[in-house]
Amino acid sequence: MGFDFRDPALIPLYDKVAAGARLDREDGVTLFHSADLLGVGFLARTVKERLHGDKAFYIYNQHLNYSNICVNGCKFCAFGRKAGDPGAYEMSLDEVFARVEERLPEPITEIHIVGGCHPDLPFSYYLDMLRGIKKRRPDVHLQAFTAVEVAHLAKLANLPIPEALEALREAGLGSLPGGGAEVFSPRIRQNLCPEKLSPEGWLEVAQTAHRLGLNTNATMLYGHLETVTERVEHLVRLREAQDESGGFLAFIPLAFHPANTGLSELAGPSALDDLKTLAVSRLMLDNFPHIKAFWVMLGPKLAQISLCFGVDDVDGTVMEERITHMAGAQTPQGLTRSQLRALIREAGCEPVERDTLYTVVSGQ
Repeated sequence: MGFDFRDPALIPLYDKVAAGARLDREDGVTLFHSADLLGVGFLARTVKERLHGDKAFYIYNQHLNYSNICVNGCKFCAFGRKAGDPGAYEMSLDEVFARVEERLPEPITEIHIVGGCHPDLPFSYYLDMLRGIKKRRPDVHLQAFTAVEVAHLAKLANLPIPEALEALREAGLGSLPGGGAEVFSPRIRQNLCPEKLSPEGWLEVAQTAHRLGLNTNATMLYGHLETVTERVEHLVRLREAQDESGGFLAFIPLAFHPANTGLSELAGPSALDDLKTLAVSRLMLDNFPHIKAFWVMLGPKLAQISLCFGVDDVDGTVMEERITHMAGAQTPQGLTRSQLRALIREAGCEPVERDTLYTVVSGQ
């Protein structure tokens, strides 16, 4: 075995992991409840190394949050505003294009575009945004619009989900980010985001994208009012969806930041909970190629430690992320390529620059 587990309940799980067997719901709950954080991390690192060896991935990317005006009033969100509220904003297409043009000299391979569910912007705004960015940066992959945004845009355009996705793809959409999944628990959704796209709707958009040949990511917002069992159920539903449609590239657990939200009295997850959630995600999501630590939410140092807890991706350069920072994040707005590579090397891993679809970027 090569590891001295402090929690004997983890030994049968080691046998499953070593055999490549799938863990069940009860196993997931056991992992979350275990006080043996290093034991859970050892199991997750075993799986990560089986899949990726000592490699850890990063990307040279740019984030664009085009508007925070949103019809949903999610209690956990510090980003969204109603039109006319203090702090509400929407970028014109010229403003979007200017943000792209000012970084043309940089070797960006992905532009990550998300915003609120704006009640008034027409479908043509989003199509023209994609076309305009592709005109300026034809070789850049556009990872744009969460499943929640796609469902909202389809409704605005009075189009079925597949037709809306096809129109977006023809305009330049390359893949979907994983946001908006939150926690699939009906109890949590009713309490915190009753207006938001349902879990079934989120999964339908993601799996429709997969069937059309578009990859997506997936997320889980944790550390607020959800239970361990609800986290595990969320992971199992994602795993079942991946079994069926197979298009998820990465899973990104998102640590809840309570500042400036309707849940500001909460503390948010601890560093120990962050590491355990990442590790359990790697162990439960056996059919997901990648587990990503979003350093913007975790902080660079904890993201670095997570590379020993099953994580194989630390995201990218980012630059000017608004959603987490409006919820009080004290992390930098961006990291340089050299900073990311040093972070990875210091954790004992080999830095590998990738594009959105995890093709290695040569020359780095």
